[in-house]
Amino acid sequence: MSSGPEPGIRPGTGTGPPIGSGPGLPFLPGCAIKDPTVSAPAHCTPAVPPLPTGGPLDQVAVSAKFMQYFDSWISFQQKTSFHRSQTLDFKNGYAFFRLPREGVGGETLFENQLSQDELDDLCTKGATLTYGQVKRSAPSRFTPAFVAYDKKVLKFDAYFQEEVPISAEEHYRIRQVGLYYYLEDDSMCIIEPKVKNSGLLQGKLMKRHRVPKNGPGDYYHWKDLNLGIDLTIYGRTYRLVNCDSFTKVFLESQGIVVNPPEELVSDPYTEQRRTPVQKRIVPAGPDPFRQFLTYDTKVLRFYAIWDDTNCAFGDHHPCVIHYFLADDTVEVREVHKRNDGRDPFPVLMRRQRLPKIFVDKNKNFPSCVLEITDHEVQEWYSPKDFGIGKTVTLLGRTYLIYDCDKFTQDFYREKYGITDFQPVDVNKKPLEKVPQVIPPYNGFGVPEDSLQNCLSLFPKPPRKDIIKMLENNLKVLRYQVALESPVPEDKNRRFILSYFLSDDTIGIYEPPVKNSGIPGGKYLKRTKVTKPGSTPENPIYYEPSDFTIGSTIEVFGHRFVIIDADEYVLNYLERNAESFPAATVQSIRDHFLPRKVVVETTSSGIPKKDLDDLIVEVQKELMLQQPFNTRQFHETFHHFDKEGSGFLDKATFLNICDRFNVPTSTILLKKLIDYCSCDNDKVNYRDFLLAFPSNLFPEAEGQDQQLNSQLT
Repeated sequence: MSSGPEPGIRPGTGTGPPIGSGPGLPFLPGCAIKDPTVSAPAHCTPAVPPLPTGGPLDQVAVSAKFMQYFDSWISFQQKTSFHRSQTLDFKNGYAFFRLPREGVGGETLFENQLSQDELDDLCTKGATLTYGQVKRSAPSRFTPAFVAYDKKVLKFDAYFQEEVPISAEEHYRIRQVGLYYYLEDDSMCIIEPKVKNSGLLQGKLMKRHRVPKNGPGDYYHWKDLNLGIDLTIYGRTYRLVNCDSFTKVFLESQGIVVNPPEELVSDPYTEQRRTPVQKRIVPAGPDPFRQFLTYDTKVLRFYAIWDDTNCAFGDHHPCVIHYFLADDTVEVREVHKRNDGRDPFPVLMRRQRLPKIFVDKNKNFPSCVLEITDHEVQEWYSPKDFGIGKTVTLLGRTYLIYDCDKFTQDFYREKYGITDFQPVDVNKKPLEKVPQVIPPYNGFGVPEDSLQNCLSLFPKPPRKDIIKMLENNLKVLRYQVALESPVPEDKNRRFILSYFLSDDTIGIYEPPVKNSGIPGGKYLKRTKVTKPGSTPENPIYYEPSDFTIGSTIEVFGHRFVIIDADEYVLNYLERNAESFPAATVQSIRDHFLPRKVVVETTSSGIPKKDLDDLIVEVQKELMLQQPFNTRQFHETFHHFDKEGSGFLDKATFLNICDRFNVPTSTILLKKLIDYCSCDNDKVNYRDFLLAFPSNLFPEAEGQDQQLNSQLT
């Protein structure tokens, strides 16, 4: 057996010895050496195809063909890399796919130069016929199965039989299930509908997956499913009896003959439970259990009230009394309401038999320790002891029964013949509202403010009339008042009474007078003043209509007489004459009438500008005279004006001027006195004093102050 071709034979001929000398290894598995870095052995190199024979040889063609084959053989001998080119790469941090440029062995691959439209034309062109190529339609797009059959499910109704070895009432159980086959992935699941109070673990019996069909590893297919067949899955046999319309249409569209549906078998034990229960047969003769069998689950219900108001913090407790006819026991439950302030214990008295009349027993019988038996009780409570309108005492608590339910009414109507079940009205009667007695006014503060202490625990200030306050804001009526007092020092005291229209309050201020011994200042804080004779329950306060010239105002025991008013008072009363009595408006008009007469008289003779010029000339003339204290000059005029009208007799007026050495004989002063004179021989000294301001002779006031300090 030779190890290779004979030497001297050209590679590829298949005969002759190998090129080169020396023995070689046999060409057997395991004996060949593969070294891509050296020339391949003769037995693994492609053979050079033989030259064509059988005809005249073209020396040029043969030489070209031979050289082509020889170059391919040489290139194969020179290949050293046989891996596939890399097609995945990164550029600028992004992964991308590229076409391979070199094949296995380093051969250059040329990209496809045809467009997609040209490739589609090549696919659709057929064989060339007489009339040209036949145009074939483009192949349909491929649709995967999970897309074509998405959300398409075959649904079969089935059941299986399950043995019940531990029950004496049933030996087997029929369980109805639904089998679902998903076409998209050939998976199946089994779901059993849940039945209430069945005691079984129902729902999904088998999760969705591909179900093995046999041992070799085959899976169930939709071709294996049909009606009227038994399907064994994991050792449990299911009987397919029916399917839905989609399943039937799908199987018939695939050429499967669907068997006729079968009736779904029901569970015999479930059908037995659905049959009506036979009524219990009550024995005709006397039986100790006859009462229990007859009146079991039958309870008389009474609605009662437990009156506990005699105790501390007692109340009316609504309760429900249950009388159990099966064993003549009584139970009391308290009805709780939301936020009633009691512990939520529903049972007030546990279920027990209650004795009504005891047998005469010894006083030393420990009834609180031993249970009461029939020997100690002469009579127990029975249904005849309960009824609407009756009062029963149970364990020391007295209950008034005021109503019952319909079953209780039917029971008493059939057994005792009672037909009157009119409920008793136990609703609490509304308490009589006790009238609130307002205590007498204590004299502190305003009565409305003090009344708030009687209306609430936390008194609030009385409400104010905001509209009135806004309309009459900063509107004040000022009057000059004199104090009526038997004390001689109080006769010459003058006060300013201010009436605030915004809240009907009154404030009194006394202008300070030097060397009077009275400091002056605020006499009455701003407050409401009641009229004399009004009661604290119905206080009557002073109003602007009560202030007339000469009227007396009583303020907390002090009497004041109104002697003068501001011109604003007259203007305000005239603008709102419809809101005030005519007598009040006329009183203020009469008071200001002399002043208007003087103004009209003087204004008709001398214009206002001429009057101001006259006062300036008088002051210049007085500066040439001997200085005197003009403040005392003013006070003297006010002192002699007892009524405060601003007018004095002409004789008194001239007498005062002579006392202060005022030259009344000069032409300018005579002209000023004529200006301030009236027809009734009176002089308006207030207009006259306009020419004598307090700072006319400041040096005279300084001398008086030094004299007073020396005397002090």
